Amino acid sequence: MSDIQAIVQLAARGDGITADGRYVPLAAVGDSVDFTVQPPQIRPGPNHAAPACTHYPACGGCQLQHLNDDAYTRFVLDRLLRVLPAGWPAQVHPVALSPPRSRRRASLKALKRGGKLSLGFHSEGTHALVDIADCPLLAPELMAVLAPLRRLLKSRVRDGQGAGVAMTLTDDGVDLLLANVSAEGLAAIEALTDFANATDLARLSVEGPGGIDTLVERRQPTVLMGGVAVPLPVAPFLQATREGEAALVAAVRAAVGDAGKIADLFCGLGTFALPLSQRAAVLAVDAAGPAVMALGVVARRADRRVDVQHRDLFRRPLTPGELAGMQAVVFDPPRAGAEAQARALAASNVPVVVAVSCNPNSFGRDAKILVEGGYTLNALWPVAQFRWSSHVELVARFERQP
Repeated sequence: MSDIQAIVQLAARGDGITADGRYVPLAAVGDSVDFTVQPPQIRPGPNHAAPACTHYPACGGCQLQHLNDDAYTRFVLDRLLRVLPAGWPAQVHPVALSPPRSRRRASLKALKRGGKLSLGFHSEGTHALVDIADCPLLAPELMAVLAPLRRLLKSRVRDGQGAGVAMTLTDDGVDLLLANVSAEGLAAIEALTDFANATDLARLSVEGPGGIDTLVERRQPTVLMGGVAVPLPVAPFLQATREGEAALVAAVRAAVGDAGKIADLFCGLGTFALPLSQRAAVLAVDAAGPAVMALGVVARRADRRVDVQHRDLFRRPLTPGELAGMQAVVFDPPRAGAEAQARALAASNVPVVVAVSCNPNSFGRDAKILVEGGYTLNALWPVAQFRWSSHVELVARFERQP
């Protein structure tokens, strides 16, 4: 008996869904699936693409390499719109999709067994380590470090042990943090120093039981934000790609318009505060003390109008009274969203609120709070800097109705 079904939509994690509700991993809309054989056989349709990586789908870094770019951008847009009521928003901008080999930060794992060292990413939902030879996501500068790093770790990691690797591509070169790699003794220090010199690292740090120690700093790692070179702490939070950050900043700038007094909540190192300060006075607030301190220092040196405040916005959101006089507020919370701050904003008289989100579900909740408080969601900018992933980001503009 024939049982061939078409894939009609994708689930939030990227699995294909048939008209009768069956989920099929690695299927695209327009594919047909033959369920008369086991495992079910996918017959590719017009939206299906050959994966760009030989490690797909074993590596857990990507879920959607089997989609072509048009199908992937439609997935990104649908992923955002499905959490919003019909009719929101009035204007949806094109999806900003970061190109291959543009990822500027990555966290990898290393494991040595039987004298063989594996270096790569875990399979999704497991502890199985996929040893990667190449990654079509990572910037070439990061990929160039992997082969010599593999040789270093093979000599410095004991059999049966693992290590952590955090890589960040800065404007001054690669910033590398190694965890569970000993820097004790002259031989270890010389090996790590020689490696940093040979690979032209900007900085090499090691993390052990006592915390993080910078072993080699050949150049101070910085990233340009709004025309200001911002010194980076070890293993900093940065947007995943330069292209993604540029798209988010451009959207935030467009959303705030000509506002002259802006609050940037959950500001971090100043991703939005510094660009906005080029033409506005900015109140920058975050619970991360080192980040806001660093932002304050570079803003003063650059003569930018940025007033920084160290504050836990989850426990103590800015109140409507404290928000009085702000012409726009930008808030960019972690994945959990900012329910308490959204409620305070909903009770305020701020004319424009700009939400930046990396989680459509928490954004949908916070957006509902703002709309129930009298705001209209009138523009949405989707950003897909985690290419081939179900992880999507956005900028949304809310305007208070008179």
